[in-house]
Amino acid sequence: MARAGLTAERLTRAGAELADEVGFEQVTVSALARRFDVAVASLYSHVRNSQDLKTRIALLALEELADRVAEALAGRAGKDALTAFANVYRDYAHEHPGRYTAARLRLSPEDAAAGAGVRHAQMTRAILRGYDLAEPDQTHAVRLLGSVFHGYISLEASGSFSHSAPDTQETWTRVLDALDSLLRNWPATGPAPAPARRP
Repeated sequence: MARAGLTAERLTRAGAELADEVGFEQVTVSALARRFDVAVASLYSHVRNSQDLKTRIALLALEELADRVAEALAGRAGKDALTAFANVYRDYAHEHPGRYTAARLRLSPEDAAAGAGVRHAQMTRAILRGYDLAEPDQTHAVRLLGSVFHGYISLEASGSFSHSAPDTQETWTRVLDALDSLLRNWPATGPAPAPARRP
């Protein structure tokens, strides 16, 4: 019989806290059962397995991030919106490293469609509308921003920038300046290069 008070939502939030403490990769149903001092079997009426638990944590993290981004973007446009958006991701990664990793989990098409990932994409495109980018350049820019933000945040979290000057905050600010400049001066799409002639 499941222990009274345990619900899927409570287990998901406890799993998210555990992820922040020990790393998302270490989160399992067994580890969560030890946290609640219950038998592993008692959790299976709430979560199917460790993958189901991780998916729930990922969806929670995406929802939390989307809520923060929406609040940060309210009333902002252009570079202010770009900076606010980027800072939310970086701050969330600092505060909740396990949840941030969870937000990068590859989801099934059904889970992805039902989660907050769609909101993230919509808010990214809302920022880019301020830079007057049309398709397919807008999609290229979405991919660029995601690559830069997540790449920088991941490298920073792993300590890759810890042993050299300048300070990582200074670099982050300059990166955002550079992205703003690039988006305002997005290169025009030229004709496809002609294939090289064979001698």
